[in-house]
Amino acid sequence: VYRGHTSLVRCLSISPSGQWLVSGSDDCTVRFWEVCTARCMKTLPVGGVVKSVAWNPNPTICLVAICVEQSVLLVNPCLGDKLLYGATDQLLESYVAPEEERVQPVQWVMATMEEHSKGVRLVIQHSKAVKQVTWHGKGDYFASVVSDNSNMQVLIHQTSKRWSQNPFRKSKGLVQCVLFHPIRPYFFVATQRYVRVYNLLKQELTKKLMTNCKWVSSMAIHPGGDNIICGSYDSKLAWFDLDLSTRPYQLLRHHKKALRSVAFHKHYPLFASGSDDGTVIVCHGMVYNDLLQNPLLVPVKVLKGHVLTLDLGVLDVLFHPTQPWVFSSGADGTVRLYT
Repeated sequence: VYRGHTSLVRCLSISPSGQWLVSGSDDCTVRFWEVCTARCMKTLPVGGVVKSVAWNPNPTICLVAICVEQSVLLVNPCLGDKLLYGATDQLLESYVAPEEERVQPVQWVMATMEEHSKGVRLVIQHSKAVKQVTWHGKGDYFASVVSDNSNMQVLIHQTSKRWSQNPFRKSKGLVQCVLFHPIRPYFFVATQRYVRVYNLLKQELTKKLMTNCKWVSSMAIHPGGDNIICGSYDSKLAWFDLDLSTRPYQLLRHHKKALRSVAFHKHYPLFASGSDDGTVIVCHGMVYNDLLQNPLLVPVKVLKGHVLTLDLGVLDVLFHPTQPWVFSSGADGTVRLYT
């Protein structure tokens, strides 16, 4: 159990090495933890409720993106290998501004001296409140979702060029969350009822998945890239096999209340879901290389431990990158690790 936050812990992310954990909370701080000792290494006050955190998946870069109110902060936590976080700073400082000013939907601002000493390197200021941030697997591009109804909901940013673009011309409904495909140039956008799959190279819509749910809350993609799970506020979990059909291969109704978060393990055939009923359910989801065999889904374990607070239970779940461990963050202000 990782204790320290004084309010509900909304979001979690883990470093690619699996050594450090970052958590963001409604107490307006971000905390960095050492996974094996549950020690809080750093507390970063950010002056607003933290909606989403994402550790850069590239192991050669030490950078965390944090959503606070109307901006995304890029923070170098300066943990672990000194060569690593030193190189990250050099990489960010090697940026050369283009000769012509380009019009962009957001503003990239260098951190002030005071912010820099806390670890903040860049601030990307959006026009509305940001609710989610996610990295592309190579760690240069990231996407952010804004609470807005227009076509400006989803933006894609490139860190090395400090350049942002708005990929969509028209709005297709309220965007809940977005994801990059782990291998191919696909981009997943989940609205309340549908998940749309876009090809980033051809800039076209490839597929539209019907979730059969009333309100999608979260989604995760299998590391093989052919299967997706979606959690929804009407307490269902939908598993899609992208090769089979645009409807769910299976709808799992294991939880009694709304699902807040779903996650896949990188190497083990496991997936997890966290819900407002205060439990985390871990399931075995075997995906076969043989194309004739359909995936096999079996619930394995129900993990309890979080105390229900304000009718909210588990707000985020996450797997360790190498070990078969699950992290969960709850409304009770704790982060828990189940092994």
